[in-house]
Formats: sequence, structure tokens, C-alpha cells
Amino acid sequence: MYHLTALVTLLAIAFYFFTCINVSRSRSKTGVKVPATSGHPDFERAFRIQANTLEWMPIVLPALWLFAIYIGDAIAAGIGAVWVIGRIVYFIGYSRAAAKRGPGFAIQGLAAIALWAGALGAVVLRMAQ
Repeated sequence: MYHLTALVTLLAIAFYFFTCINVSRSRSKTGVKVPATSGHPDFERAFRIQANTLEWMPIVLPALWLFAIYIGDAIAAGIGAVWVIGRIVYFIGYSRAAAKRGPGFAIQGLAAIALWAGALGAVVLRMAQ
């Protein structure tokens, strides 16, 4: 069973849901009407945070699960939790100013690379056995 990895997956999905709600709130606050995706800097940052989170999820979630299957649940969940924390740091920084998104992006990017590289390495090692 992969309880910890499942929990981190659910946390990632919950965070993504939060970013979607944040876009809706930002639309109301800034007056950007549907279907526009630009018009006010605060809205545009909220929209990009949500879109960027969505762009990373198909990279992170399969790598997270493959890492858990081939290496271990606890380690995968730990790295996955770092990814979620990185996304939160990214959200906080980018919400304030686009120039402040870097640290969170770096944290989540390194976690994603660790999950992908770990899963790839484990799969290749198993194939070589």
C-alpha cells in the first residue's frame, strides 16, 4: 500500500483546486470577465500560478507514483511533499510580484527532477537485472 504517496497526491490536487478558486476570486476582485485571461496584473499572476501548477502536475504525479512503486512510499511522499511546499512558496512569491516566483519554482523543480530521475534510474536498474 502507498498511503503516504496517496496522501501527497491528494494534497497536490487540493492545492491545485485552491489555485482554481483563487483565479475565480481574483476575477471577481479585479473585474476581469470570462473568458478573458488578461487585463489586470493581479489576475494575470493568479491565472499563471494556476496554469503553471497544472502544467507541472502531469510531470510530477506519474513520476511520484513510479518513484513510490520502484523505490518506496515514504521517500516518494517526502519528495512529493517538498514539491507541494515548493508550489506554495511559488504561489506566495508570484502573488506578490512575478519577480518573486523564483525560489518556489526552484524548490518544486528540483523535487520534480528528483522524482523523475529516481524513477527512471530505478526502472533502468530493474530492467538490467
